[in-house]
Amino acid sequence: MIKQLAVYILTSGRNGTLYIGVTSELVKRIWEHKNDFVKGFTKRYKVHNLVWYELHDSMDTAIEREKNIKEWKRVWKVRLIEESNPNWNDLYDSIV
Repeated sequence: MIKQLAVYILTSGRNGTLYIGVTSELVKRIWEHKNDFVKGFTKRYKVHNLVWYELHDSMDTAIEREKNIKEWKRVWKVRLIEESNPNWNDLYDSIV
């Protein structure tokens, strides 16, 4: 499996619950969320759709970006998603 250091946003649906995460293996991690192998928030609230992601060259920069985005107001997160994915399409098929 190809290593893809990334920050990502999952949602339960358009304008639904958001989850921000960081991973070293984007495809694998999103698959785990979609199939409820990740216990906790995403499983409980059915947050399975990948609506935004950003690749990074190092885990340090990815973690820093994740922390920053988590502190943002919701409206800023929505704007970030809609800049590249205005219809909130699930991007999973585009990364596999």
